[in-house]
Amino acid sequence: MSEITPTRAAVLELAEERRAMHEGYEFLDEKRLLLAAQMLRELRAYEAAWIVFREALQNAAVALRAAVTHHGLHGVQVYPAAALENAALTMREQSLLGVHLLTASFDASLGKTEVALNPSPEAEHCRRLFLDTLQQSAALAAHASNLERLRHEYRRTERRARALEDVLMPEIDDTIRELESRLEEIEQEEAIRVHQL
Repeated sequence: MSEITPTRAAVLELAEERRAMHEGYEFLDEKRLLLAAQMLRELRAYEAAWIVFREALQNAAVALRAAVTHHGLHGVQVYPAAALENAALTMREQSLLGVHLLTASFDASLGKTEVALNPSPEAEHCRRLFLDTLQQSAALAAHASNLERLRHEYRRTERRARALEDVLMPEIDDTIRELESRLEEIEQEEAIRVHQL
């Protein structure tokens, strides 16, 4: 039983609150659609970046086998690494409905790399291909983090929309019906009392 005093003003106030909740629900519903559409775009971008990354990684693995065949495992382990002091990770951020989305690129401009004691084209090729894999990983990581942020925001929006649709709006509807029923009873009692006078 509602503890609200049954008056027409209370019913109108609850109806207005219900209307505002419905507008909020429509906004959340639209937000869910926009987030889902962006998630699909990010997923397609992630899949494309994954294909490029996987191909780069496979090429690097083939080059690593060739370098190990030429130098041996120990020779590859001591081969000078690429100098990355000039490398730069560039990230741009944009916002979609409060969700921060990133785009990232890795510029692997090499600095002065040490000269190997026993240089070979296989090892140099291997180094370049692993550097390429590193470059591809930046875009892939950005898409993965965007998908996670979008998933989190979608679930949060979904919970809020369901709370409005399944809990709060039905509660207000029940309260309005109860108040209107009690008002009818009061009006009937008043009509009977007037006729008895």
